[in-house]
Parts: sequence; structure tokens; C-alpha cells
Amino acid sequence: MADLPKGSKKLLNAWAFYDWANSVYPLVISSAVFPIFYEALFSDSNHYISVFGFSVKNSALISFVTAFAFLVVALISPLLSGISDYVGNKKAFMKFFCYLGALSCVGLYWFSLENIYISLLFYFLGLIGFWGSLVFYNSYLPDIAFVEQQDETSAKGYSYGYAGSVILLIVNLAMIMMPDIFGISGTKGEAAMKAMRYSFIMVGIWWIVFSQYTYYYLPKGSMSAERKVSKALVFNGFKELKKVWHLLEENSALKKYLVSFFVYSMAVQTVMLIATYFGAQEITWASKSESTTGLIICILLIQLVAIVGAVLTSKASEKFGNISTLIVINCFWVLLCAAAYFITLPIHFYIMAGLVGLVMGGIQALSRSTYSKLLPETEDTASFFSFFDVSEKIGIVIGMLVYGIIDQITGSPRFAIVFLGVFFIMGVVLLKRVPKNSALD
Repeated sequence: MADLPKGSKKLLNAWAFYDWANSVYPLVISSAVFPIFYEALFSDSNHYISVFGFSVKNSALISFVTAFAFLVVALISPLLSGISDYVGNKKAFMKFFCYLGALSCVGLYWFSLENIYISLLFYFLGLIGFWGSLVFYNSYLPDIAFVEQQDETSAKGYSYGYAGSVILLIVNLAMIMMPDIFGISGTKGEAAMKAMRYSFIMVGIWWIVFSQYTYYYLPKGSMSAERKVSKALVFNGFKELKKVWHLLEENSALKKYLVSFFVYSMAVQTVMLIATYFGAQEITWASKSESTTGLIICILLIQLVAIVGAVLTSKASEKFGNISTLIVINCFWVLLCAAAYFITLPIHFYIMAGLVGLVMGGIQALSRSTYSKLLPETEDTASFFSFFDVSEKIGIVIGMLVYGIIDQITGSPRFAIVFLGVFFIMGVVLLKRVPKNSALD
């Protein structure tokens, strides 16, 4: 396929459509079905399991595994993005991580406590595949969209993602609640667990199939001349990282924005990753069936409201500027973290889900496009976006470790949620220090 010109509507839509393809992973695997499935496996073990000779709470265990996966992604993404820019084929790297993540989702079909180590490995590789592919996906934005198009294109991507993932989640919910209709045999509980396992396979297939549209139209990369990978190129990745760091020193607005993003992003991503575990353990559901249905409905509510939130945030940024909008959103997150400590009933959780959705999509889309707007003129966009992604990943490592440690020590994540509110307060303070920039007004 011949490369489409920068700013082409078809090219922008193809880029945004990857969100439709891959967003089923964070929704079905990270947020909805897998956490419920994982909790159900521990129904007879009081939420604790012996791992490497230690008794670990299940939600703390998954937090530690998640933190380790993000640490690996943070360490390898700068190197890989530097290589991809040098070789001139971002698409090949993006595909590799996409297929790694998708096939790992299929592997979750065999997840069990009896084979906990290999099971956690599939979960671990799924995280690496998803977040690794995003390094290269995000780096395409300034390559394919002009500055004035980036807010809208970024928001469109998140909107596609929320809409597409909701469709699959609704199908999965129907399979779990009405397995007989889908020909899934067994007792009610057994059939529901089978349906969840089938959901993991569907995520992998969905991700691979729909990503092909994006791959068809995206250019190979920003470099015009391809170069061969050599031993010296391994060290070139670190040289690129150092070069970007020096450029950040010269760009005060970009550097200060990255610091603020690092702080508040650790809280945002941690909330996304632990919300369902929190709801399963801390909310007083009338029955196991109500818990399963209620948690998935809450996740669906977040996704649907997030579509509106992403669009409204894009409009707000046009009127009030990116930084001012991000400050307001962070303040709202502080209130949500404080309120989360007191919720106990399903109705509380439903209301909280709606409010979280309103600011979830907005803060993600606006954070990505704000960074893109602050980039200097360069072809090495993947190297710059690796900094963005590394900030996000290291933040998640810290956030998940904080959550896991507090959860393990206290046996409850409520105090951890409150602690995450502190990160949002720090984010507000740091965002106020970002110098005014015409690209953000």
C-alpha cells in the first residue's frame, strides 16, 4: 500500500482504529473479565496463595506481577524505539508486540492455581505485548497528524477503543450470564468460568484481526532509508536516549510536563488496573452472581461514559488550554480517591464508576496529545515517545507496588486508594509549574 500523505483522513482513521483493535485487552483482561475470573479461582482459599514459599494475597500478587511487567517494558522500550527509528520500520516492532500480547491472551485460557507460575507468565507477557505495542503506536501520532489535528485524532482513537471494546465485553457478558445459549455446558458456575476462558481467546483473535486495517495503511516508519541492525546498533539505542534527555534539558515546558505526567499517571493507571479487584473485595454484593454482573456493568459504564469524557475534554482543551484542563481533571481525581475510601454498597460503586469514566478517557487522550504538541521538530519521534511511555511505566511500577504492599500488609486496599490521591495533588502542583506555551493554548 502506497503511503498516504500526512494529515490524510484515511490515514488518521487507520491509526485511530488500532485503539479499536487493542482496547479489548485493557477492558476484558485488565479491567473486567480476567479480574473476576482470577477472584473466582480463590473463592475457597481466603484470597491467599503460597508463591515462592510466601503466603501472598491474590490481589497483591497480581499487583507485583503487573509492576514487574511494566518495569521490563520501561527498560526495553527506549532501546527498541531507538532501534525502530534508526532502522525505519516502527510497524514491524509494533506488530511483534501486538502478536505477543494477543497470543498470550489466548494462553490465559489455561490459567489455573495448580499451574500458577506458567499462568502468571501468560499474564506477564500479555502486559508486555500490549504496552510494548503502544510505544510504537503512540509515536506515530506526530508522524501522521499535524499539530492542529492531534487532539482530535488522539480523542478519536480512545473513542474507537472504548466503543469497540464495549462491544466485545457485552458479548462476553452474555456468554457468562447465559452460557446455555452459547452452547457452553456444565453447572452454572462451571459454565461461567468456561465462558470467561473463551473470552480470553476472543480477545486475542479480535486484537490480531482488527489490527490488520491499521497495519495496511500505516507507513513503515518516519525514516526514508532502511538500515541493517548491527551489534553497534544496540548501543545506539542508549545514545538516542541520551540525546533526547539533552533535548529535554533545552525544552523546559516539555520536561516539566513530563515530571507532572509521571506523578499523576501512576495514580490513573493504578486505579484502572485495580478497580475491579477493589470492587470484588470491598463492595458488599448480595451474591456471587450479582458481584459478577455488577462489576462488569460498572466497567461497561466506565467505558461508555469515557467516550463522552474524551470528547468533552478535547473541547475543553480547545477553549481553556491543555494544562488548565488537566489541572481541573486532576482535582476531580483527588475527590474521587477520597470518596472511594467510604464506599461499601453496589450503588456507591455504580456512581463512582460513572464519575471515573468521565475523567478516565479525558485525561488519557489529553495527556498523549499534550506531549505530542510539546515535541520539537524531529524525525526521531519514537525515541521521544519512549520517554513518555517510560514515565508512564515507571509510574505504574511505583503505583502498583504501593497498592500491593499496602494491600498485603493491611488486607484491604482502601488506604492504598487514599494514598493515590496524594499523587493527583502533586500532579496539580507540578502542572502549575509548566510554562505557558502557544501550542497548548
